[in-house]
Amino acid sequence: MKTGKKLSAWRRLDNTAKIFPVIANENLSNVFRLSVTLKKIINPVLLQRALEDILPLMDHFRVKLRRGVFWYYFEENNKIPQVQHESTYPCRYIDPHGNHKFLFRVTYHEKRINLEVFHALTDGLGASVFLKELTYRYLQLDKETAKPLAGHVYKEPVEDSYLKNYRPNERQNYSSASAFRLSGNYLPLGTGQILHGYVNVKELKAVCRRYEVSITKYLATVMIWSIWQEYCSGKPAAQPVVLNVPINLRSFFPSDTMANFFAVTMIGYLFQEPDITFERLLRIVDRQMDKKIDKNRLEACISYNVSNEKNWLIRATPLLFKRLALNIVFRLKDRAYTMTLSNIGVIEIDPAYQADIERFHIMIGVSRRQPVKCVICSYGEEMVITFTSVFADSSLQRRFFKHLKMDGTAVRLEGNEFSAARKRDMYPRIKRVLILRKGGEAKAGRMVKQVGHTSETAARGAAEYLTGRRNLKAELQRRFHL
Repeated sequence: MKTGKKLSAWRRLDNTAKIFPVIANENLSNVFRLSVTLKKIINPVLLQRALEDILPLMDHFRVKLRRGVFWYYFEENNKIPQVQHESTYPCRYIDPHGNHKFLFRVTYHEKRINLEVFHALTDGLGASVFLKELTYRYLQLDKETAKPLAGHVYKEPVEDSYLKNYRPNERQNYSSASAFRLSGNYLPLGTGQILHGYVNVKELKAVCRRYEVSITKYLATVMIWSIWQEYCSGKPAAQPVVLNVPINLRSFFPSDTMANFFAVTMIGYLFQEPDITFERLLRIVDRQMDKKIDKNRLEACISYNVSNEKNWLIRATPLLFKRLALNIVFRLKDRAYTMTLSNIGVIEIDPAYQADIERFHIMIGVSRRQPVKCVICSYGEEMVITFTSVFADSSLQRRFFKHLKMDGTAVRLEGNEFSAARKRDMYPRIKRVLILRKGGEAKAGRMVKQVGHTSETAARGAAEYLTGRRNLKAELQRRFHL
């Protein structure tokens, strides 16, 4: 009789996902967060039950990341993830060796449920599907209307839609010329600034109708304009201000995949005329987005990315060397844009649960190489525009929202303790630091001064290893999983 351990099911990472495990680390997490705020305080026991109920039905999320000879791959994970109270800054690195080896985490704080996801696992659409199912189940348990889920299986496929929609095409080259880079005083590593702007969708649509553009085109133009005004004082710039704009490819190609299926396009302008008007810049961005966000262009982008994956030389190259090459490629592409602006659109909710849900938030992790990002979502009549930043000041964010107000859109601000918002209590205080009454930026400024003492801390740590007060072997095992 044969005995042995049953082999776990495995699958390949999608085309876009392959780069994320290569470049991810503590300082570049590649994690994003989607949150739902309910109208009642979260019950952690019920939330844990809800997670355990739906996870067996969401196969795409029941995986762990494994390293192969040539690529990383996903393997089935039969452990049980644990819901935790929010205790760190959002979008922190998800260690593939911790967290029961899951590539997502579920946390809660007061009335909010947070889903944080490593981008190799899925994109914003896949995360929204998971969070909605989790929220529905939680509300069912809370109202004692939950029915057994046995036999119910979530049918969304996990195919690689990049390969499915691949069409051989002439090879194209994409520019990696340097774009304008944002600068400022950094917050200490591991911290970050979060600022949410709440706007009324009807008011914003009225402004966009006046300019005869879509919401995304308008907000992209406001962002480019705000960067130029804030950092260049409206004077000619040596490098273009470029936005990295993710595009949901499901809107152009047939796909219901829960895996990643998006492309990015670069939208920008080189400011050489100090007398350019906002309206003229808006027309330029309008034409540029119409030209670049086109099915033929996007198909060429898919062809370019997949053809690299299909190249026999690349496929035969061991992962160790791929890591070196992909890091170089990432650094070249990383310098080609100023910041990321993403609009995931309207989040639709089953009418049976709408009365229990107040709003949604979405945000993307930042790093010193990608210091500021902005992401947008809508629910009901409210749009939430969220900035995440590693900088101590909020000058760009304030200028952006000031422009919206000047155009006739009211904005209400809320954020964490480092932000410029008056209301700064929606996130737990991670570290108790005395702050001035005038605002969070004063606290951020003082913390910036502490960054300069990191070399002293490192020297103190080395002395502790040499004197035996700390165990070097144990520390290496913890950090490198030896």
